[in-house]
Amino acid sequence: MITIDLITGFLGSGKTTFLRKYVKYLLSQGENICILENDYGAVNVDMMLLSDLMGDRCDMEMVAGGCDADCHRRRFKSKLIEMGMIGYTHVLVEPSGVFDVDEFYDSLHEDPLNRWYRAGAQITIVDAGLDTPLSDTSQYVFASEAANAGKILFSKTQLNPPDAPTKILSYLNESLTKINCKRQITSDEIMAKDWSTLTDDDFKALENSGYKDYSFEKQQVMDEHKYESLYFMEKNFAPAELKEKALAAIKDPECGGIIRIKGFCKDGADGWQELNVTKENFTEEPIENGQDIVIVIGERLGKEKLSSIFGEPAEIHAD
Repeated sequence: MITIDLITGFLGSGKTTFLRKYVKYLLSQGENICILENDYGAVNVDMMLLSDLMGDRCDMEMVAGGCDADCHRRRFKSKLIEMGMIGYTHVLVEPSGVFDVDEFYDSLHEDPLNRWYRAGAQITIVDAGLDTPLSDTSQYVFASEAANAGKILFSKTQLNPPDAPTKILSYLNESLTKINCKRQITSDEIMAKDWSTLTDDDFKALENSGYKDYSFEKQQVMDEHKYESLYFMEKNFAPAELKEKALAAIKDPECGGIIRIKGFCKDGADGWQELNVTKENFTEEPIENGQDIVIVIGERLGKEKLSSIFGEPAEIHAD
């Protein structure tokens, strides 16, 4: 059977960065891999960021959203059926930062997926520097995406105080209680270390961590209070200019509840710069391939103010 892992995590936690490292480990173990990007936006920049991993033993597919829950579930199942006929040994599902985990497990119990796929590990990425408390909507997403994780992997530990994972773990357990989940995550169910020091033994432990089976109270917050993504394309910002605009936007309350800004801009004739901004962290680094785009993700975004900073958006999308 095909092993299928689920990589979850709140917006900006570092799922794509982890996936790059995990894929390289699995390839070193002789796996034949497909990465399935499950995204609600029209432009999936994560696929672009992972494109250099593609080769004879690593493919990538995408399930696009933009439809109701039933339609999206049908698309997800159809894509897995299609992939099941190709001969992969390992499938990695990276959903968007807003995802109903039950959809994943329910689909795997349906025919014919239950004959082709075996649920492997659910690895949930948690930012050690997460700015808490979260809004009710974000707290629900944060808890629901961790409730059944086999392992909680903390990101950005090297950027935060040593006790940061302990504090965030306490908040996560409070959040699980808030959604009436009986699970309380213990210290032996987490991994908190600088990702540059992760070893093959660490990746093996993550690969074999499995998943849990806990229920929790489904809330209507996702229906009542949706996330939004604004896409600003072909603005031709220079790296310093984009940095200035992104930092100004995320600090300005008139821009709304921004959770993350990610974007790319030209750096010279051939190079690109990737920018990632949250309230807690700012990173920029050169990448080989890019696209002239800035994506602002958040709750109750101040569209008028953001347009005054970045220009008119190409698209407004509700997740």
